[in-house]
Amino acid sequence: MDISLIIKVAGVGMLVAVVTQILSKAGRDEQAMLVSIAGIVVVLLFLMREIGSLFDTIKSVFGV
Repeated sequence: MDISLIIKVAGVGMLVAVVTQILSKAGRDEQAMLVSIAGIVVVLLFLMREIGSLFDTIKSVFGV
């Protein structure tokens, strides 16, 4: 795992938190929830390669 991946995930988290707070204060709770869901999807897309390599490692360890 590379440190840049951790920094990307933290950056997306901070950006989503700020935008969500701004939208919530403006009374746009529905858009705030959509921004939160979009942030989760973006982070999962970042982590997809790492999750794939984790499953490959598990397969090789257990010989499946």
